[in-house]
Amino acid sequence: MRPMLAGASLAALVAVAAPDLAAPAEQLARGAYLAKIMDCTGCHTGGALVGQPDPQLHLAGSSIGFMIPDLGYFYPPNLTPDPETGLGGWSEADIVRAVRTGVRPDGRELAPVMPWRSYAALADDDAQALAAYLKGLPPVRNAVPAMTGAAQPAPAPYLAVVVPSGG
Repeated sequence: MRPMLAGASLAALVAVAAPDLAAPAEQLARGAYLAKIMDCTGCHTGGALVGQPDPQLHLAGSSIGFMIPDLGYFYPPNLTPDPETGLGGWSEADIVRAVRTGVRPDGRELAPVMPWRSYAALADDDAQALAAYLKGLPPVRNAVPAMTGAAQPAPAPYLAVVVPSGG
């Protein structure tokens, strides 16, 4: 009877220790869904801000940015895991923290148009799924224009955020 018990115990140990291979696919699917409903592509896909999203630049940043009075020009960054122009150097924890707090791993704040205050309410599983999805994208090398201050000229086309005057 001892060999059966050892075999049964080994099978139980393998069942507990073996990773659930369906979980990563489910997590990535959830992350893709969240990226879609959070409209990440609306800003972070090349051409999307002018109604012509380029599938080759899916979530690879935009060369069209936003001008915010008294703050400057902000260009949606590359969210793919490209090591030079995207999030390749960021961990999933870095992505979760930035999406929830509006702060990059280097301590700089994200652009003021990024709706991180809304995303701060993401459930832990959802935030992790979004980060896993972004890290799992194919890397796309696409450098976007640098963000510049209000006193500097715009480095590329932009959409202006206009604050209405009282009235």
